[in-house]
Amino acid sequence: MTTIAESIVQALADHGITQTWGVVGDALNPITDAIRHEPRITWRGVRHEEAAAFAVGAQAQLTGRLGVCMGTVGPGSVHLLNGLYDAKKSHAPVLAILGQVPSPEIGSEFFQEVDNHRLFADVAVFSRTVTDPAQLPLLLEQAVNAAYDGPGVAVLTVPGDMGSQKLPHGSRAPVIAPPATPATAAATSIDAAREVLREAEHVTLLVGIGAREARGPVLELAERLQAPMVVTLKGKDTFDEDNPFEVGQSGLIGNPAAQHAFEKCDVLVLVGTDFPYREWYPEGKTVIQIDRRQAHIGRRTAVQHALVGDAGATVRALLAGDLPARTDTTHLDRVHRRYETWRSEQERLVDPDHDEDSLLGKVRSAFDNPEELIRPEVVAAALDRHAAADAVFTSDTGMSTVWLSRFVRMTGGRRLLGSFNLGSMANALPQALGVQALGRERQVISCSGDGGLMMLLGDLRTAVTYRLPVKVVVFDNGRLGMVKLEQEQGGLVEFGTRLDNPDLAQVGEAMGLASRQVSDPDGVDEAVTWLLGQDGPALLDVRTNPEEISLPPKTSVGQGWGFAIAKITENLPPR
Repeated sequence: MTTIAESIVQALADHGITQTWGVVGDALNPITDAIRHEPRITWRGVRHEEAAAFAVGAQAQLTGRLGVCMGTVGPGSVHLLNGLYDAKKSHAPVLAILGQVPSPEIGSEFFQEVDNHRLFADVAVFSRTVTDPAQLPLLLEQAVNAAYDGPGVAVLTVPGDMGSQKLPHGSRAPVIAPPATPATAAATSIDAAREVLREAEHVTLLVGIGAREARGPVLELAERLQAPMVVTLKGKDTFDEDNPFEVGQSGLIGNPAAQHAFEKCDVLVLVGTDFPYREWYPEGKTVIQIDRRQAHIGRRTAVQHALVGDAGATVRALLAGDLPARTDTTHLDRVHRRYETWRSEQERLVDPDHDEDSLLGKVRSAFDNPEELIRPEVVAAALDRHAAADAVFTSDTGMSTVWLSRFVRMTGGRRLLGSFNLGSMANALPQALGVQALGRERQVISCSGDGGLMMLLGDLRTAVTYRLPVKVVVFDNGRLGMVKLEQEQGGLVEFGTRLDNPDLAQVGEAMGLASRQVSDPDGVDEAVTWLLGQDGPALLDVRTNPEEISLPPKTSVGQGWGFAIAKITENLPPR
């Protein structure tokens, strides 16, 4: 007869799950023992459960398939929570199997007892506890189906005395439902939106990851309308390549051309995006929003025409009607000129000698540490030049993401993952581990901040343990860089952001990774080539300039004044 643990593991293997991530212990022991006996599933033990949740969330985002992580009783499950929140906000289908104290002890404040249902109530689309063997396979079916339906996080709790119990005789195997067929928005809504687009003078598109499977139709729509296309960060790896309409990102990491595209249009079309920053949306425009999630409609900006349906199916239907091709390219040309001018200005920043030649560099040299440090733009540009055509980049939240968004093009099948909705620190390394475990032949590059890397430092060793050839680039500026910038823009003196780092190259070497440090701007190209040429896991510690900032598309006088006051105050001699 089959036990609860064996039934769960066998059903997951039948569904195509090939690996689970977590930390073993007590209530999980029957489940991990069942994994030990199941040749189709590999156990990936991490040093911190948060890394497990980030890893499987990244796998789910990349493949659309269920990611599975595990945490044992109490603290083990609690440690999963941050990575699971990232999966929730990224709409990644993830199953978290949690341990619990023995059933008779639930509610008694037993050792390590945590109320999983209360703890995971906000993060989970489904949360149940197995209290009787007869509940299988129904609970597992519901959990997996709910994770796919969200997509989101499903939590299945198994008390310590339950995993080894036998299923009733004749219990059926779990059945996972197939995915739903993509639906098209209502025809009346499509007709009304098409009429607006026929009459519009200038149209701008804002396109996100929800249009990932609709690249062809969306490009055709942009061509038909001669519309510039602002692309969200999560949509970047679909629309960067061979796209004459793309004008980069908006928001704090964006550029003036994208903002101009917003401000000068009379109709704004949102396609598959829940871009959250309300202050960057233009005002007084007619807005058409296409999204399969009705809850996304109108929650960021007022929407006059809601098209609730799959982006690809809906855009195809929109194109199928009477939507004539425009001949007036004035709006697109004007925005593109601004975009190309901005990109030319950015290209100057990737010259290692830029600071020596610029007036700003001479001013900085009067205040900054005289030690030669590397512009982070130089590092990102080198990665763009040398990374594989299908490389996967993961990026820590903060300045690492800024440099990747501006200087690394997601062309030729490249992908970009990060904690772009939750904004967590420490995500890049564990996400890279998860992606690399899907296939060792694909190049995976973790662009880590020094603060983020140190937070989950122990899982550098996980790369070595499982021979995952992940490449870790550390933007090592000795700072919590984004926080420093936030403080200074507000007129505050930098405080609490300095990091007392060890030599991270030596740490990487001690962990078993091939490791180097580079502090000479002229050595970046060779160092990146060396890193990407390593057969196994490797780390490059790049000493970058903490004073390097990234200007948003529009800055207020108050921000500029605050930054000036902060810098002057920081450099005054102490009393």
